[in-house]
Amino acid sequence: MGILEKLAILLLLSSAAFATDVAILQNGFSIRHEHKQVVGSITRLYTTADNSAFVDIPTADIDHFEQDLTPAPVAVPTPIAAPAPNVPRAPVVAIAKPKPLDAKALNEVINSISDRHQIDPDFINSVIHAESGFNSRAVSPKGARGLMQLMPQTANQLGVNNSFDPKDNVEGGTRYLRELLEQYNFDIVKALAAYNAGPQRVQQYHGVPPYYETRAYIARIIREFNKKKLEEKKAAAAKNTGTKSTKKPLAKPGTAALTSETVASTPSRQSLR
Repeated sequence: MGILEKLAILLLLSSAAFATDVAILQNGFSIRHEHKQVVGSITRLYTTADNSAFVDIPTADIDHFEQDLTPAPVAVPTPIAAPAPNVPRAPVVAIAKPKPLDAKALNEVINSISDRHQIDPDFINSVIHAESGFNSRAVSPKGARGLMQLMPQTANQLGVNNSFDPKDNVEGGTRYLRELLEQYNFDIVKALAAYNAGPQRVQQYHGVPPYYETRAYIARIIREFNKKKLEEKKAAAAKNTGTKSTKKPLAKPGTAALTSETVASTPSRQSLR
């Protein structure tokens, strides 16, 4: 076999290694994956070639599949960090308890922050629901706090003075989510995996880490977000035909689904909270 033939085979194999598809959901939401498998009413999208990471999506929520024409990312070596020194913990400072927000006021806060960071408010609501169930005083066993469950170190890097203040927490959490979306080139599955398990885990496993909690977390947010968008479409269609709708729109008019056009690098976040 000549040199040219060998080079041709190597090029063919390298291009095949990066061959991926994109699942386009009913609301325009897209998920990159290596390959798929239909399991009953669920389509399992494998986000790694070795099947170590996947996300389950109801097949009815998938509109169609497309070939991913995005250029393959160039691997950048990551420097090995030196062990963290034993730094004494900062003293705990008492923070005044913020005034709680009712559902209407919280919705206004989320809408305002979503406009500032160009992320669909329904997507933010879905993340908050999965993280804390809208409990602004929630604290996880790992120490994550507030509506969007910010770890103290992450909150500090984001400039959040009080994670139990709904406005500060949602502002910091949404900004962090935006940064993760930009970091992963708007691969929403990876961004959610990093938000839940930490960017270092996504890097370690080259995608969604093999944690049941993380996979269930991603699937829950995507399923809830899809449901909201489909209900909005039905409400809009009913309004356009002059038919009364029994469902109230879940987001302000004109808000589009989160796409690759809504777009940072990100502070570190500890693993499962």
